[in-house]
Amino acid sequence: MADESGADATSTSTTVSDAAAAAEAFLATLTDEQRGQVVYDYDDETRTTSWSNFPVTFVERAGLNLADLTEEQQGAAMEVLAALLDDEGYATVAAIIGGDQYLADNSSSTESSLGQYYIALFGEPSTTEAWEVQFGGHHLGINATLDGSADAITFAPTHLGVQPAVYTNEDGEEVQPFEGIYTDAFAFFDSLTAEQQATLTSGEVSMCAPGDTCGFATGEGLSGADLTDEQAELLLELIANWTGLADDETTEATREEIEATLDETVIAWSGETTYDMSTGDGISFSISGPDVYVAFQAQQGSAGADVDGVTTSGWGHVHTIYRDPTNDYAGSVTQQAASGMGGPGGGEMPGAPGDVS
Repeated sequence: MADESGADATSTSTTVSDAAAAAEAFLATLTDEQRGQVVYDYDDETRTTSWSNFPVTFVERAGLNLADLTEEQQGAAMEVLAALLDDEGYATVAAIIGGDQYLADNSSSTESSLGQYYIALFGEPSTTEAWEVQFGGHHLGINATLDGSADAITFAPTHLGVQPAVYTNEDGEEVQPFEGIYTDAFAFFDSLTAEQQATLTSGEVSMCAPGDTCGFATGEGLSGADLTDEQAELLLELIANWTGLADDETTEATREEIEATLDETVIAWSGETTYDMSTGDGISFSISGPDVYVAFQAQQGSAGADVDGVTTSGWGHVHTIYRDPTNDYAGSVTQQAASGMGGPGGGEMPGAPGDVS
């Protein structure tokens, strides 16, 4: 299903224009009934309640299930993502989708949500007014708001997840969806002094999950103010795995906002301190500041998605959330009730009992 490549536009306006054109082309493949199911008003409450890090059997997604579309319609839907994301961002999304399909084909899991992905548009595609592309499924929840009037794109909130850590695709190629994230995370960790690492691991890793009315408390850990310029650069490169999914201009604009308040940002880490997926139970970390919130959580348990010789727990089962405290709209009482989550900054952890992801 995910066989296109990202457009790698360099400007925000080009991305907005390309994505709007791709979305219009996708809509042109649909019947009137399907179009009515995929396009919502921009301010529809569903926009805040239909993204999740829980399976689609737990939290209903908005829009159309790609499994119910023709091959032409599926291809047109993926072209929307290809226009929105750069090559690296699209490759990450494709690898996540491929991992879910690998589990559906090879594991003993009976979870029916594997392989189901939904697309919805909030507002009509436009180069002059705000609209949103929402695309999600088992280990993915992309929310991209595109506003041509402000020349801005934001991916907050977004969920990227992975299971398994490494798999072999249908072409016999080895795929590791989070290789880039793991590499950047340990490049940052390894750049720290022993004293800094001790401070980093003394804090409590937090999770502001979908549906939570998160207060975004920074908590304890290593402060951005205590980093060298080189360490701060490595931290920003790690954050860019979530904020840098689109073009260079959008990535740089978001980076500048985060960098401006990096001194007030706190990082906490737990789990392994060496990048070796053959040992231990993986890592968890959170990055919380005035302009960024990232949570990376290793899930202990495969929830029945076991494959011999493949890591489907810990290192190989991860949920991540990216949110923007200055532009966050996920505080939905409706979804808290639907998904069993609640409470500022907390909620039920992803991967809790009953989460078959």
